[in-house]
Amino acid sequence: MNKPIAHKLSSQIDVGVQLAIAKAIERHRKLGESISIWQDGQVVTLTAEQIPPLDATLSHDD
Repeated sequence: MNKPIAHKLSSQIDVGVQLAIAKAIERHRKLGESISIWQDGQVVTLTAEQIPPLDATLSHDD
């Protein structure tokens, strides 16, 4: 596999992983479940109310 194709593939994988994470976080928000994130060098737990809604442009195939 040459480098341009490998780079394109890895970029597509990155986008897919980011979308999957965003959807999982949105699911937690909708179900009223908290999440823990890394922020400013420490673990912070956000309640469902503190999780910002997923941008509608990202959730095209819920």
